[in-house]
Amino acid sequence: MPGKIAHENGHLRVPDDPLVAVLYGDGIGPEVVTTALKVVDKAVDRAYGGARRLHWREYSAGAEALRQEGDILPPTTLQAIREYGVALKGPMTTPVGQGYRSANVALRQQLDLYANVRPVRYFPGVPSPLLRPELLDVVIFRENTEDVYAGVEYAAGSKEAVQLIETVRGWGSNVREGSAVGLKPISEFASKRLIRRAIEYSLAKGRRKITLVHKGNIMKFTEGAFRNWGYELARELLGDRLATPEEADADHNPPPGKILVQDKIADAMFQDLIRRPQSHEVIVTTNLNGDYLSDAAAAQVGGLGMAPGANFGDGVAVFEAVHGSAPQYAGQDKVNPTSVILSGAMMLDYFGWPEAARLIENAVEETIMRKIVTYDLAGVMDNATLVSCSGFGKMVEDAMVRG
Repeated sequence: MPGKIAHENGHLRVPDDPLVAVLYGDGIGPEVVTTALKVVDKAVDRAYGGARRLHWREYSAGAEALRQEGDILPPTTLQAIREYGVALKGPMTTPVGQGYRSANVALRQQLDLYANVRPVRYFPGVPSPLLRPELLDVVIFRENTEDVYAGVEYAAGSKEAVQLIETVRGWGSNVREGSAVGLKPISEFASKRLIRRAIEYSLAKGRRKITLVHKGNIMKFTEGAFRNWGYELARELLGDRLATPEEADADHNPPPGKILVQDKIADAMFQDLIRRPQSHEVIVTTNLNGDYLSDAAAAQVGGLGMAPGANFGDGVAVFEAVHGSAPQYAGQDKVNPTSVILSGAMMLDYFGWPEAARLIENAVEETIMRKIVTYDLAGVMDNATLVSCSGFGKMVEDAMVRG
């Protein structure tokens, strides 16, 4: 019988046959997720010789769930993820400027998945606009419940907007009449729990450079507070192991045995990602900054099709495609499934099954090195062999067998 993941005394306990919720998503979701499941299953079987096995259980969410069940995030889906403790999710469609609220955001809020974690690194052979893309190897921790995700906004000319403008004018702030207005909450509680997770990750993984990214030079009491809370927590958790920028070398490497905690204004961070990516290893930031930075970093190493992601709460994790649902390509078996495949590898690492995770990463790397790629990469590579979404997955499976 399949088992369920449990958390005991703060530790994850994963049976050899865990149940995992699967959300296929919208648009290209079913294609990339189906391909990824086959790759993950092959890696687990190859790594453990049948001693371990994943049991996938499908649940609905997104536009398809809205059509079929009248809810973008049915209660049965939420309950299953809470019960199993883990899910693998495809992309879900979010209307722009109208319609229902994002299913992705609702999922993160309902399950309190406060840490959006996106590793970005270069796979040899992937076309890149950088001269040395291999220098970029960062893990971005993005706050996942506040900022614009918890934003309150009112339409220009609405009664609420007029009242809010009048109120802040009474406090001495000059807001132009007729403006649309919004609030973005950033709390000490949410900021510190994210930063704590990033520091604990750095300690566990041997990463020695942590960068707090903010716009605190302008927004001093929200973005600036995020920075200040980060330094406060770092001093508490790291003590004598905390290194300051003055102690680091030209590439921001701290002295042996220490961890550098530094901060960077958001716009300057974009320049650093291109000019000095080796100066950063773990990036911790607010919601909107993290969204921008993770997409920009992914663009340097092959695009969102190459970028895995995960959302962590206390006792629950959802691994996902970072890219959108691309409905114009749905049903064509065309798009790059690597994002979901690598998110599956992140899930295996989370389980404590690193042997299977490394099989996947090495097989993806080998396949790309052989120039066997989907259309997004084939169009910018010389002498590439173009394969379908499912075809790429099959090539990755074959590479695992050869390995």
